[in-house]
Amino acid sequence: MSKKKIHIISVLLGLAIISCNHTNQRPPTGSSGTVINTMAVKDSVVVKQVANTSAQVYAKPEVPVLCYHRISEGPKSEYRISPATFSAHMKMLSDSGYHSISPDQLYDYLVYNKTLPGKPVIIAFDDSRAEHFEIAAPVMEKYGFRGVFFIMTITYNKKNYMTTVQIAQLAKAGHTIGLHSWDHTMVIKYKEAADWPKQVTDPKKKLESIVGKSVEYWAYPNGVYDHKGAEELSKYFKLSFTLYSKRDSVVPLQTVRRMIVPECTSQGLLKSMHRTFGM
Repeated sequence: MSKKKIHIISVLLGLAIISCNHTNQRPPTGSSGTVINTMAVKDSVVVKQVANTSAQVYAKPEVPVLCYHRISEGPKSEYRISPATFSAHMKMLSDSGYHSISPDQLYDYLVYNKTLPGKPVIIAFDDSRAEHFEIAAPVMEKYGFRGVFFIMTITYNKKNYMTTVQIAQLAKAGHTIGLHSWDHTMVIKYKEAADWPKQVTDPKKKLESIVGKSVEYWAYPNGVYDHKGAEELSKYFKLSFTLYSKRDSVVPLQTVRRMIVPECTSQGLLKSMHRTFGM
């Protein structure tokens, strides 16, 4: 066999070995087939992901996001349900095959097309009520669910509201802690230069010091927003949640819709979810 043929065979064998050893290190592709930039670091691959445009985010199917407020006995209200009703709702979601997801998972789905579990749902709570820690969290955890608790920080350690220790415990248990402003003033009323630090940046830093991690999600007081406020919030949060307001197609990540859950039967909740989110 000639030296030239031996050289060619050696090169081919070398390439085959390299190919086998690097099967899992090929550059991954995006949903459109575009190659995503990668950088190999020893045995790991650091992936630079390609984010969806605002139009692509806006076009994606919405995920149901439930919003609870009071969970206590008392007069019937859009903002109050009984503990028995809440337990029935969680059982229905579990029996129906729903999986609670975190805002992190929702963000990755909207921005990077990450896969969600079947029948995803976000279970959220506004206003820092004590019963969220004492009643809601244990019921959810019984079914393997985790929730999102939006904290109005003026309420720290006050009667009928969560303590800072309870908030930290929720975070430690795998729940997500988000911000609901300092004192529930609506974003559309933030006019003075001092309003944003008072309502957003300072409370955000304090809340982060309590839970020991970044606070990346916001719920609008009263669910009310305007375009200017939504654009400003994009500087501080990955996602911001409204209530029934129409989404803003320019900043859809800052106008994620939720539905208020009133006192209703489990089947009534299921029908509302289908009607609201087009499931």
